[in-house]
Amino acid sequence: MKKAIFYIIGFIIIVFILPVIFTTSPKSQETIAQEENQKQDTEEKNIKTEDMNPYYLKYQKIKLLHTESGEIEELDMNEYLYGVVSAEMPASYEKEALKAQAIVARTYTIYQAMNNGSKHENADICDDYACCQAWISKEDRFAKWNENEAESNWQKIVECVDDTTGKIILYDEKPINAFFHSNSGGITETSLNIWGIDYPYLKSVETSGEDGYNQYSSEVVLSKEELINKMKEKYSDFEIDFNTEECIKILELTSSNRVKTIKIGNKEIAGTEARSIFGLKSTNFTFEINGENIKFSVKGYGHGVGMSQTGADSMAKAGANYEEIIKHFYTDVEIK
Repeated sequence: MKKAIFYIIGFIIIVFILPVIFTTSPKSQETIAQEENQKQDTEEKNIKTEDMNPYYLKYQKIKLLHTESGEIEELDMNEYLYGVVSAEMPASYEKEALKAQAIVARTYTIYQAMNNGSKHENADICDDYACCQAWISKEDRFAKWNENEAESNWQKIVECVDDTTGKIILYDEKPINAFFHSNSGGITETSLNIWGIDYPYLKSVETSGEDGYNQYSSEVVLSKEELINKMKEKYSDFEIDFNTEECIKILELTSSNRVKTIKIGNKEIAGTEARSIFGLKSTNFTFEINGENIKFSVKGYGHGVGMSQTGADSMAKAGANYEEIIKHFYTDVEIK
């Protein structure tokens, strides 16, 4: 009987168990290594996700309104920012300046989505720089760049955006309204003097090195007739007597030396309005009347609030990193 049982057990081992043992190959060292790497990548990804700011996690996808077509496109945040940074800042700028621009643009986007989402129905933000911030597709950007530099320019921007993934600027633990502009003329402006809103992190700061950029200074020359016509487009009852000594007079300057109020003929208008009417690049201007012409001499380019892009590049060239750049232009903020 025992012998029969022994034969049966042997038969089972030979028929059923041994084939399984010999047909199941052990994992190769390569397979084991791949599985370990995948596990490590997953763990690192989870750690990075946990470390990311919750505001960023909520807006990893952005609905972008294309103003020309009216179409809405959903993009990953970084993919969207490739188009923003390449539209807003020259690729020739220093990497630390481009990284600062990426963080500023990411913060601005999230702030707009959180606070002004109703501005564009079913979209978080639009591609019009005058309304939100500029954006350009990769194809259109390549078409505007030198063919020999296009690929390296794009990869430089992608690297700077990706290296700052998830980072945004916070004040009091909330995303800031991260305004930026081209050139401050050496000193930025407070938000209070431009829009009448006192953001505590948008103060006036000085930045050296901006005079080395083309955006630093410009001129607009108008004939007396052109000035009258431009004013009458806005004010039909406008009058001016150029024989009067103070027919044009700057009445008030801001703390950053920008024109706050100016009298032109029978009208007193804000410096921001004068900039718009006469096509000036900033409100940091002086004027002089020479014969039949009025010449406006302008410093800087843009509203002057927040980060100056040329200032950021100048600081980067002097050795500043993106965190130092951002904390220079935005007062008492954190980057998380």
